[in-house]
Amino acid sequence: MKETEVVSTKWLDNMAFESEINGHKLIIDAKEEVGGQDMGPRPKPFMLAALGGCTGMDVVAILKKMRVELKSLNVIVEGELSEEHPKRFTKMHVIYEVEGNDIPMDKLEKAVSLSEDKYCGVSAVYKEVLEVTSEIRLKS
Repeated sequence: MKETEVVSTKWLDNMAFESEINGHKLIIDAKEEVGGQDMGPRPKPFMLAALGGCTGMDVVAILKKMRVELKSLNVIVEGELSEEHPKRFTKMHVIYEVEGNDIPMDKLEKAVSLSEDKYCGVSAVYKEVLEVTSEIRLKS
């Protein structure tokens, strides 16, 4: 049997919705100028967060297996929106900000590559419909 994920998103009031994801609840809302109350983030940025979280988890897990210790990892995902409606992402750029002592760049590049090309399911879906690029920034 195929594995499935289920998310419930319930309308609260005005433009606010409450989503339950893996037992965690969060509020999604619109800006005030379009009828919301700004009680939570908008829906599209969750797509960026999904990519950042998915690839970030992969990179951390892969580097642990390689015995590479990180001090910090910050995954920034920039999304470029279309000008016409429906407004949709046409490109995403992932920036891996990595901090640690003597991190071997070859292992870091390998971990990022494995995540982007083999393990991150979010990245795999997005790459079918838009351009996804990335870069690594070592912080000292």
